[in-house]
Amino acid sequence: MNLEYFIAKRLTAAKSHKSSVSSPIIKIATVAIALGILMMIISVATGIGLQRKIREKVSAFNGHVIISNFDDNQSQVNTVPISTNQNFYPKFNLVDGIKHIQAVANKTGLIRTEETVEGIVLKGVGQDYDWNNIKEYLVQGKLPKISDQLTDEIIISEFLASRLKVKLNDVCRTYFLKEGGKGYNLRSFKVVGIFNSGFQEFDANYIIGDIKHVQKINKWQKDQVGQFEVFLNDFDKIEEKGNEIYKTIPPTYNSITIAEKYYSIFEWLKLFDFNIIVILIVMIVVATINMVVALLVLILERTQMIGILKALGATNWSVRKVFLYNAFHLIARGLLWGNVVAIFLLVIQKYFEVIKLNPQNYYVNVAPVYIDIPYIIVLNIGTILICIMVLIIPSYIITKISPVKVIRFD
Repeated sequence: MNLEYFIAKRLTAAKSHKSSVSSPIIKIATVAIALGILMMIISVATGIGLQRKIREKVSAFNGHVIISNFDDNQSQVNTVPISTNQNFYPKFNLVDGIKHIQAVANKTGLIRTEETVEGIVLKGVGQDYDWNNIKEYLVQGKLPKISDQLTDEIIISEFLASRLKVKLNDVCRTYFLKEGGKGYNLRSFKVVGIFNSGFQEFDANYIIGDIKHVQKINKWQKDQVGQFEVFLNDFDKIEEKGNEIYKTIPPTYNSITIAEKYYSIFEWLKLFDFNIIVILIVMIVVATINMVVALLVLILERTQMIGILKALGATNWSVRKVFLYNAFHLIARGLLWGNVVAIFLLVIQKYFEVIKLNPQNYYVNVAPVYIDIPYIIVLNIGTILICIMVLIIPSYIITKISPVKVIRFD
C-alpha cells in the first residue's frame, strides 16, 4: 500500500467527520489548537515587547554602562568631577561593541513657581549627547540646542510640568545650593520641550539642560564632568561588556551597568520569562490533551475501517500514519487560524495602541508588542512536533485492534 492510498483514506475520513459523532470533538480540538497558539504568540510578543521597551527606556536616559568616581557610585548627584582627558573618550575603542559614549553631570536643585516648589535634578549634557535616544519621548516643543555658547534652554517632564503648572516657553527660576552649603545659585531656564518617558523615577526628578551650568555652579573646569554614559550595540551582552569596561578604565574610576543600578526593575523583568514559559507549557498541554481525545475518538469510531485495512494487509504503523496524518491536518488548520488572529490583534495593538497601561506600575503608557517572525515560526514548529510526538502514544491502540473481532457483515 503506497502513500497515495493512505492520503486518500485520510481525506475520505476527514470529509466524513462532518456527519459523525466525533464532529464536535474535532471542532473543540481545532479551536483548542487555535487558542493555544494565539495565547502563546501574544504572551511572547507582549512579554518580550515589554522587556525590550523598558530596557530601551531605562538605557535611553542612563546609558547601558555608567563610568564615574567611586564617591559618586549609584548617586543621583555628581560631587567629584572626572576629567574628559581619557583614552576611552570621545571614542571608546578599547572594547568592542561600544556604540557611543557621552559626558554628563547631575546637580540637585529646586524649581520655584508662584504656586509650588519642586525638587529636581538638572542633568547637564554637552554637544556629544545623543538626543536620538530620547527624541521619541518628546511630546511637545523641541530639543535644546547645545553649542559652545551657554544656553538656558531645558526640557522638562510632563509630570513636573503638570505639578509646576508650567508650559512651553515659560521661564523657571531654579535654585542650586553652593559648594559648602553657603548660599545658593539662581538660574533661570526656558522650557523649550516637554517629554514623557513613563519612567516615573526619571520623570519625577530630572530636567535636561546645558552641562556648562553644572560646571559653573560647581566651579569645575571645561574638561571636568560628572560621569560618562556608555551605549552598547547589543544589550544582551551588557554584563560581559560591563566587566570589560571595568577592566579597561583607570582604577580610581568605577563602572556600573543599568542592570545593577536598577536591580529591582530588571529582576522584575526576569519574571516575565517565567510567566511566558508557564503560559507556553499550559497552552501546549491543553492543546495536546484535546488532540489526544480527538484522536482516540477517531480511532474508536473507525475500528471497523481499521479492521478492514489490516485484513487487506496493512501494517499497524501504516494504519497509525493515516490517523496521524489526519491529526496533523487538524493541527495545521488550528494553527493557521490561531496565527492569523494573533498577528491581526498584535498589529492592531502595535499601530493603534488600544491597550493602555499604568506607567507607575509598568513603566510604559501602552502595552508594547514585539512581532518577530522567527519566534512565531519556532512556536508553530514546536507545537506541531510536540503534538505529533504525544499523539504517537494513543495511536498505539490501533495495534490492539483485531480484524476478526471488529469486522461485521450485514
